[in-house]
Amino acid sequence: MKLGLSQLFDPRLIPLVDSTRAFSEKRGIGRGPGSWIELQSIRDAAQPPTPSCPPAVVEVVDHGDRTVPVRIHFPTSAAPRGVFLDIHGGGFYMGSAAGTDVRNRELADTLGIVVVSVDYRLAPEDPWPAAPDDCETAALWLAANAVGRFGTRRLAIGGFSAGATLAMTTLVRLRDRGVAAFNAAVLQFGTYDLSGQTPSGRLISDEYFIEAYAGLAPDRTHPDISPIYADLANLPPVLIMVGEEDILLRDNLAMAVLLSAAGVDVDLRVYPAAPHGFTGHATPLASAARDDLRVWLDGQLGQ
Repeated sequence: MKLGLSQLFDPRLIPLVDSTRAFSEKRGIGRGPGSWIELQSIRDAAQPPTPSCPPAVVEVVDHGDRTVPVRIHFPTSAAPRGVFLDIHGGGFYMGSAAGTDVRNRELADTLGIVVVSVDYRLAPEDPWPAAPDDCETAALWLAANAVGRFGTRRLAIGGFSAGATLAMTTLVRLRDRGVAAFNAAVLQFGTYDLSGQTPSGRLISDEYFIEAYAGLAPDRTHPDISPIYADLANLPPVLIMVGEEDILLRDNLAMAVLLSAAGVDVDLRVYPAAPHGFTGHATPLASAARDDLRVWLDGQLGQ
């Protein structure tokens, strides 16, 4: 079988390439903060997240002796037909669940589902394994309470960049516990190697976020840090979304192949000319990708 990268592009997206490249050239491609001081400065300068309408319900949920704050968006027009556990991005050291309120409100109302977003602890104040512990806590709480609280047992999980990494580690943790509560996963351009050994991992090996998040870990190839090294068997169907120009493209392609080799149902979508984080941009290509996400998730939760 011959397979080139361009063969993975949906032909309907090709007319959107020029506007995507124009947006990327105007926006530029920057790097994250390179030190604790720079990170503090960026956090201090960040604008408050745009609130959703209606607003999220803020709660602290628990499982065992762990607790974690979450933000819950209920659909406004129907009884929930499923629940999506959203894990925000931000390099493990920036961002918040509130920052995804508008996007999650739209998803809740469009699909008629509950969206629960996790306010996991951030590095470097709380390095690994704090973030995956928090995401696992929220996932276990949902697994135990979704039917009683929301009236449905259809569950999906997903994340954006670092959030995709945490979504994958959460699925692996639950699988290892014998918990098979989640029916689907949406992974947007995850960071799957923090050890600097894979093709994409080597390109980001000097980024401060890795030191902040995993610097004290004795082995950065630990699957809970770098899920590309995990046993990926017995996971639910996965949608992987990544841009052609993403620095993490090769590791996302590798993750798709490894999942498929482990017997997981994988839907890989590569978006032409798109950089890292492109689904959060104001471009026609990003809008098309968000539509793809909603259609795929709707199909999985409706089965």
